[in-house]
Parts: sequence; C-alpha cells; structure tokens
Amino acid sequence: MLTLEQIYRLAIEKAVSKDPRGPEGITKLLGRRKKIYDDLPKSKQDVFDTESLHNPYSDTRILVGKSDLKVDRVLAGIDINASEVLLADRLNQKGASIDLLIAHHPEGGPLAALHEVMDLQVDLLWRYGVPVNIGEGILRDRIAEVQRRFSPRNHNQAVDAAKLLGLALMCAHTATDNLVYAYLEDLFAENAGRIDTVGDVLEVLGGVPEYKEAARGKAGPMIFAGNEKNRAGKVAPVEITGGTEGSHIIAEKLAIAGVGTIVGMHASEEFQKECAKHHLNLVIAGHMSSDSLGMNLFLDELELRSVGITACSGLIRISRNRRRQK
Repeated sequence: MLTLEQIYRLAIEKAVSKDPRGPEGITKLLGRRKKIYDDLPKSKQDVFDTESLHNPYSDTRILVGKSDLKVDRVLAGIDINASEVLLADRLNQKGASIDLLIAHHPEGGPLAALHEVMDLQVDLLWRYGVPVNIGEGILRDRIAEVQRRFSPRNHNQAVDAAKLLGLALMCAHTATDNLVYAYLEDLFAENAGRIDTVGDVLEVLGGVPEYKEAARGKAGPMIFAGNEKNRAGKVAPVEITGGTEGSHIIAEKLAIAGVGTIVGMHASEEFQKECAKHHLNLVIAGHMSSDSLGMNLFLDELELRSVGITACSGLIRISRNRRRQK
C-alpha cells in the first residue's frame, strides 16, 4: 500500500530518471526557477506555484486529496473528466473500492500550465543536433500559442467533480511521457541492426504490446510522410514528450541535423507537410497507445507495490509484471 504523496513522488522520481535533460539539467532548471522566485516581490510570491521549485513538470500534480491518503486501488485513464469521476463513484457503489483517480492528460492548473513543460523540447532537439539557440527561437512562438489555446478552457471541471464526490485525483502527463521517450530510445537502439527502412521502424513498433493492440482497433503505427521502402536513416522519437507538438518549422532543422525518420505520437497537417517537403520520414506511433505505454510503465511500479489498477478512458492496460511471470 502507498499513500497519495508516495505515488506522486514516485511519478516524479521515475520521470526525472528518464528525462532527456538528465539529472544535472533538472538541477539547473530548478535552480533557475528558485532564482526567479527569490527575485519576485512578495505579492507575486504569494501566487507563485512553489511546487514547481521541487517538481520540474507543471503538468504532473496532485489535484484533489490529502497527501497521507492510503491507496489500495486506482482508476487510471488517459483522460479523467467529470464523467470518469462519476464512473469511479458508481464503481465504488458496486464495491470497487477505488481510492484515487490517475489521469494522464492534465486537468485543473496543470492543464492551464501545459506550455510550461515545452522547454524540455529544446534539450530534446539538441540531443538530435539542433543548436539550443535555434530550438529556443523556434519554440518561443509555439509555446505562446499553446498558452493562448489552453487559457480559456474550463480547467477545473473534473477537479470540482472529484471534490464534490470526495475522490482523490492526480495527473501524470510529462512524467509518463518521459517513460515512453526513454522506452522508444532504448527500443530503437536495441534494434539498430535490423532497422534499414521505414517499414522496419513500423515492424519494431508493432512488436510493442500497446501498439499491437491499437493496430487491432485500426489505430496502430502508421506512416504520415515517406513510405515503407524509404531508408530510415537516423531514427529520432522527438515528438513524444514535452507537453504537446512543437513547431512545424523544426522539421527542416532536424533534416539539416541529419535525422532521417521522426517518430511521434501525433502530428498536425502543417507538420506532416513540412516533413514531406524536407524529405523526412514521419512515423506516427499512435496517441492513445503511446500514452498507454507511458502510463503502463508507471502503473507497473504501483502494481509492484501492491496497488490495484482499474483501467478506463482509452487506457490500454498491459502489465509487464504479469507478462514476465508467464
């Protein structure tokens, strides 16, 4: 059994261990935030998100619930809206004993602050050869666009429902997206010898249980730019973590940096066209399936600590613990 606080801290710990910036980069990030906070006048310190001084992911937070709440079972989903909160309450009426809801996509303040995690993409692009000054310059406008787009949303709908029904709620967005990124990085490195074409990239992805299950539902990995016979070149899972899709302009910079195939969760028409224009292969692994992969890697850690898991809202629940036991 774990407490809500322990589950939350475990999510952050696992995310930092797989973060593209590395522990040193995270330390520098938190140091910069601390300086910004210290330099603020008292009136602005009063509304500052002080949790961001310890947690680098503004889209991963406890939304409702006491930190010492003992958690035996969670209801986990890709999106937890008011309807899923009602579902949890109904399941509890039928004896499910759900203590906590875990959303992948952020709600509440973390949804309003989604743009704040996008700086991670600068470091991710740098790993694939795009200078940090170029990455920062290109992403600046996109980050502002994302902030404007999410600003008018009804952020607290699910949060308010959870409060009224006395249910705990947290979200783990970039925290679990980092796990997907690291998993795919390792997967492509381990299979480097057998990846020659874009078709080979699809085949490797197809061996991942979440992507295989998604393919059965017509939502498996697919090629958005290029074709199966194209040489894959350098494979880069750059559209996997860091909040949401970055600027479409970055496609050209990645091509110049020597990337041959981009792997992402989803892509806009603008991004697809830019990839095609600059002869980049673009493979979309899948959105719900990729989110499920990251959530599963985290939920497996809870399962190992005797926390029960009930899946809902598009989560393709696959336990690697149980697969290893077979």
